[in-house]
Amino acid sequence: MTPAHKVAVVTGGSAGIGKAICEHLLAQGYEVVSLARRACDFEHARLHSIEVDLCDRAATAQAMVELARRFEVTTVVHNAGVIRPALLADVQLDDLDALVNLHLGCAIQLVQTTLPAMRAAQFGRLVLLSSRAALGLATRTSYSATKAGMLGMARTWALELAPQGITVNVVAPGPIRTDMFHDVVPAGSDKEQALTAAIPVKRLGESADVARAVNFFIDPLNSFVTGQVLYVCGGTSVGSLNL
Repeated sequence: MTPAHKVAVVTGGSAGIGKAICEHLLAQGYEVVSLARRACDFEHARLHSIEVDLCDRAATAQAMVELARRFEVTTVVHNAGVIRPALLADVQLDDLDALVNLHLGCAIQLVQTTLPAMRAAQFGRLVLLSSRAALGLATRTSYSATKAGMLGMARTWALELAPQGITVNVVAPGPIRTDMFHDVVPAGSDKEQALTAAIPVKRLGESADVARAVNFFIDPLNSFVTGQVLYVCGGTSVGSLNL
């Protein structure tokens, strides 16, 4: 891989899983651009932050103009996510629209922006962060629907882009110990303890567990792996999970 290939963009790179992914990429010598509502809380000579609300399609479009002007990105990790849990009777369509924009629309905008550089290099790595909840989970109507949509989208893109040296894969985490997770399951609560006991490996996942899976898919040597989904979930995708 030439140095020109080592420019990556990570959505939601300022915290949690996204921050861990940024740190792993920086350790491997990448130039890293974080797209998130706030700037990263650490500094690095090769780390850049573009602050944007990725649920806002117009704001995302403006950020894409800046991204294309400043960087030739050949590695994309679409990590940004929001849960907005609700039982079916309480689901708000505004929440569904926001998650469609964030999980699906933003991915399309981001890949359309970065494709020219990937095609010119005849090299690209796209990784979408879905969720174990794509398999179904109570209170996750909007979240599960949009995270499941990522799987079909990635498989389609994998077929379209493979001849150009661009791979497209999905990492589906959960449950991972992050601030977003603890917004739904309070840290140290009986609910967290019961959930941990229900996980086959008997522990919650950490952001670094997910970052290592992402590293596998973005490795330039792994050009024969595309259109795949890797569940980083402690075995919960094999059986049922109750929150």
